Amino acid sequence: MKTVVIIGAGPAGLTAAYTLLTAKAPLQVILLEEEQQVGGISKTVSYHGNKMDLGGHRFFSKSEDIHQLWQEILPLQKSPKNEKGPDPMQEENVFLIRNRLSRIYYHQKFFDYPVQLNFKTIHNLGLKTTISSAGSYLKSCVFPKKETNLENFYINRFGKKLYQIFFEGYTEKLWGRSPKEIDASWGKQRVKGLSIKILLRNALETMGLVKRKTEETSLIQHFYYPKYGPGQMWEEMAKKIEQLGGVILFQHKVIQIKQKQKKIVSVTCEFQGQKKEIKGDIFLSSMPLKDFIAACQRVPKNIQAIASHLPYRDFITLGLLVKKRNKQKDLKDCWIYIQGKEEQLGRIQIFNNWSPFLLQDEEKTLSLGLEYFCNENDAFWNKSEEEWVHDATEELLQMGLLEDKTDVLDFHLEKVKKAYPAYFDSYQDFPLLKAYLETIPNLYCIGRNGQHRYNNMDHSMETGIRAAKHILNPHFSKEEIWNVNMEESYHEVKE
Repeated sequence: MKTVVIIGAGPAGLTAAYTLLTAKAPLQVILLEEEQQVGGISKTVSYHGNKMDLGGHRFFSKSEDIHQLWQEILPLQKSPKNEKGPDPMQEENVFLIRNRLSRIYYHQKFFDYPVQLNFKTIHNLGLKTTISSAGSYLKSCVFPKKETNLENFYINRFGKKLYQIFFEGYTEKLWGRSPKEIDASWGKQRVKGLSIKILLRNALETMGLVKRKTEETSLIQHFYYPKYGPGQMWEEMAKKIEQLGGVILFQHKVIQIKQKQKKIVSVTCEFQGQKKEIKGDIFLSSMPLKDFIAACQRVPKNIQAIASHLPYRDFITLGLLVKKRNKQKDLKDCWIYIQGKEEQLGRIQIFNNWSPFLLQDEEKTLSLGLEYFCNENDAFWNKSEEEWVHDATEELLQMGLLEDKTDVLDFHLEKVKKAYPAYFDSYQDFPLLKAYLETIPNLYCIGRNGQHRYNNMDHSMETGIRAAKHILNPHFSKEEIWNVNMEESYHEVKE
């Protein structure tokens, strides 16, 4: 019996393990997780009886296989279209159907997100800015720029004026770099086919002035979400993995990867201060490539240099439990993007609107997740909890999202390392690193950090599924694992 060792028990690693075990193949499956909890950055954090999602994880996918897998783990709630589903008020394991609402906060005004070409947007911009934006977009159509960086990518699709309003400030906050310094491939992956042309057509379709190209082409209006946050999905999947005979080893940090005759033969983990070697025949890794290569033996120096300079962006989530006042009861947003450069905040999650079951008292309190993008050990990262709460409270008061500083009832701080693989510095040489990884026949790189690609949760799952398919059937193309999320259509458009 062959042993499959999977590094990382996040969405990619868990999905790969579950796929292998449900196939009932003669395999021993071992997952190695550095933390004491599954889910990676998709886990759910509990604090003083309330639950917090690290980032707000919307369960939406264009893949029906992914939707079926999610509902295999957590059944979809009872609804007019699903009368046999569980009642969230009565059952614990439930996949909720949620309304999607995201907005942009810019210069004390709210805009729909993704940006909509509607009366509200035109009113908020003002006639002068709207006309200027239209002219700017037409100019970008007539004189398109070479897409040598992310800034040019955005300008070609939205015009320079709208780029400066809706993309420049937030992108700089997210990455800590000017969009001029970021590879255009990030935009091609995240924004893809979204443009003024698409937004205009969507607006006309919504008003009934233009017939939809297909029966169901639109920006998504609903998504799914576990009753107790995304971590519930991965905790339930982990239980099923163990029931199927899989082994999950927690607090096992991989520190060394041994190779023999170009194959990986074992990994050494640090566990409770001791070193522990785990041998295997097949290895799947979702650990950051920077750390993976550093742990490998006999790696060419040029590959070591590329991996060591791969950039990442870390982030901090400050959970605030605040008193709910009448004004705040009107906040229906799942999240709000804070676009202005004058605010430190990057994004605000309103967890009441993700699932009321995340809170002990949803009627009287509002649970906010405030996200700040930073680098490990920079000034943001090293601020004290007291400084975080003070600065966040002041910013929310200035934005009008908080009425009084005494409304803050409780807080919780979470720091997340290597949350976002970035597309600058040595990323331009990534093809060389990928080519080296492909020379290791019993290695499969999966997940966001395993492929150094800013994938959504469902994309990470898909890499795990495709890796499992190749293990079960070597005739399945291994290159398909790297081809996940390479289509040209915008992710939040349902077709």
